[in-house]
Amino acid sequence: MQGKPLLCYVLHMKERRRDRKGSVRTAGPSAGYGLRRKLFLPAALLVLSIGAVGVRWVMTSRLHDVIGGPYALKDGYGHSVSQADFYGRYTLIYFGYTHCADVCPLTLGTISSALAKLGEEGRKITPIFITIDPERDTADVMRTYVAHFSPRIIGLTGTRAELQPVMAAFRITVQHHTDDGMKHAIDHNSILYLMDDHNHLLKMISSDSSADQMAHDIEMALEKSAKTTRQ
Repeated sequence: MQGKPLLCYVLHMKERRRDRKGSVRTAGPSAGYGLRRKLFLPAALLVLSIGAVGVRWVMTSRLHDVIGGPYALKDGYGHSVSQADFYGRYTLIYFGYTHCADVCPLTLGTISSALAKLGEEGRKITPIFITIDPERDTADVMRTYVAHFSPRIIGLTGTRAELQPVMAAFRITVQHHTDDGMKHAIDHNSILYLMDDHNHLLKMISSDSSADQMAHDIEMALEKSAKTTRQ
């Protein structure tokens, strides 16, 4: 009679061991799958990130080669101005028009603040505002308009025929609208082009940038340009 409880205990322990072994075998594939999934997701994200950086690098490199070009326009005094007049100087070019209700004046104000924040570095850059609305933006209108933001900003205008190739070189697209009140508005790209001292694109900067962010982007681009020049 005393052997039966011992036998039951031995059988019970064997059953528990089988259960434990069975549970380990069952849990093994699930745990392995979870581990593989944890390892796979970061690896996949890393590959995608590297790919995105590579694509962005290629696109940026190509843009630097194809955006920008020569121009011959008139300043606010009617004097002829071309890219050759800025040889040896950095320029920050923005396209817009004086009848713009919000984006253009806000952007010009931000440009003025950003260059002021840069101090001596900012004085290396000549800000240029090129109109996309030559019929209304005459030389006198441009001179008066840019003076509201900074005496350093140079406003350029010209005939439609003179402006068209410049807009094409900088990939500027426009769409004209007239509302019921006969007000004429123009949709256009709102990008700033930071050009080096040979009129080559250094960086494109969003007009949505704050003055601090714009100043930072310009400063980083100037540092990169200086390092490239020294190499």
